[in-house]
Amino acid sequence: MTKEMNQPQNEEILKNEEIIDEMGQNEENQAEETTQEETENQELTAEEQLANMLAEAQQMVEEQKDKYLRLSAEFDNYRKRTLKEKAELIKNGGEKTLTAILPVLDDFERALKNMEASEETRAMKEGVELIFSKFQKILGQEGLQKIETEGKEFDTDFHEAIALIPAPSEDLKGKILDCVQTGYMLNEKVIRHAKVAVAQ
Repeated sequence: MTKEMNQPQNEEILKNEEIIDEMGQNEENQAEETTQEETENQELTAEEQLANMLAEAQQMVEEQKDKYLRLSAEFDNYRKRTLKEKAELIKNGGEKTLTAILPVLDDFERALKNMEASEETRAMKEGVELIFSKFQKILGQEGLQKIETEGKEFDTDFHEAIALIPAPSEDLKGKILDCVQTGYMLNEKVIRHAKVAVAQ
């Protein structure tokens, strides 16, 4: 009898154990599923992180490329500007010296004009003319050019008006009647304006 009474109890215990086993298995399955989901999520976040890092790296590369191109362009402009300035210095390096010589040219011109009036100094005049023409030729080789004024229209880029004279005729209005001091250019750059009298 005790054996018979113990049997239902044993069956119940066995059932309980089976239920506990099933529950344990379910929990294990759920744990496995959760772990698998977490791993998948981690893999996704790792891919996202990698994609984000790649995007940031590409953006940084673009920024650096832009900076490099700008810097390269700035340097190229600087190099061109420096070369231009050097060429200008070489071309017009003697400007100060030539400007200092201009009064000597003026004296030559005045001396030649004064000699024209006297017949006694004819031989001396010819000698001075030879020296003057040689001097002008040498200065011309250095890039010095005389600013022409005779019969020219008044131009503020080349001329400086020191007197306004009533025009003898209508066609002479605005034209230069007389040059008081010769103007000069050095390699197309005005180093001294011609001082002139202009018809008005």
